[in-house]
Amino acid sequence: MSFITPIKTISALLATSAVCFSFAFSSCKNGAEESQPYISQPKAPQDLNWQFESAPVWADEFDYTGQPNPDKWGYDIGGTGWGNNELQFYTNKASNASVANGILKITARRENTEGKEYSSARLVTKNKGDFLYGRFEIKAKLPTGLGTWPAIWMLPTDWAYGGWPRSGEIDIMEHVGYDQNNVHITVHTEAYNHSKNTQKGKSKIIETASTAFHLYRVDWTPYAIRGYIDDLPVFEFINEGKGINEWPFDKRFHLLLNIAVGGNWGGAKGVDPSVFPQTMEVDYVRVYKMIQK
Repeated sequence: MSFITPIKTISALLATSAVCFSFAFSSCKNGAEESQPYISQPKAPQDLNWQFESAPVWADEFDYTGQPNPDKWGYDIGGTGWGNNELQFYTNKASNASVANGILKITARRENTEGKEYSSARLVTKNKGDFLYGRFEIKAKLPTGLGTWPAIWMLPTDWAYGGWPRSGEIDIMEHVGYDQNNVHITVHTEAYNHSKNTQKGKSKIIETASTAFHLYRVDWTPYAIRGYIDDLPVFEFINEGKGINEWPFDKRFHLLLNIAVGGNWGGAKGVDPSVFPQTMEVDYVRVYKMIQK
């Protein structure tokens, strides 16, 4: 009996196996496998009931006098209409934003400023307070009058997914003077935004919105954005894992405080010049870090 043929056969098989092993992801795959690589799909996160730290990671108690603390606040300046045909020119003047007696006052005035009939202020924490997830609390008293449009809100710092609304917007509080005491909490994304009339939001009647301070709060986690007024739940927007068109809220955002005058929503029923000046008062702004799980 001869062993030459079996030995040659085994050697050939070993050589073939070595070639297949060396090119496991190329020469030993068929064309269909090569042309259809595995691509993971977005998945909805679980609600892990995230908690928040008890002490703020960032805050302004407005326990000083003068203009807003420049270490914490900057200004958006200009009178371009801000995408909403607004009528004010935003300044960095003390007459439009100042702090005294523990209160920040943002005041919209009827005065000719840089060719606009009204002046106001839009404070921002961009590059001074930027956050990914957290609890955001702002205690405020709102202005009144036809044409006023105060807001406490958040925008993306880096616009990682593109211009508005692709990178998202979180409105912690919005109010328009022609609908007194009806306070709104809203989010905007590429899929859900007011230009398509698909925005996601809720509103609540707060009878003393302009005569007393109320606590406006958002809890933002990987699972949901939840809005509260005076610690009572008003709004919930859940991350369904459908991708950035629905949920771009996985990048850092910053805070904005402002009063607009007129505009597509604020001026939808006109502007009454006689009501100005009008002021939004802010008792404090506090941000609490989300505890990771």
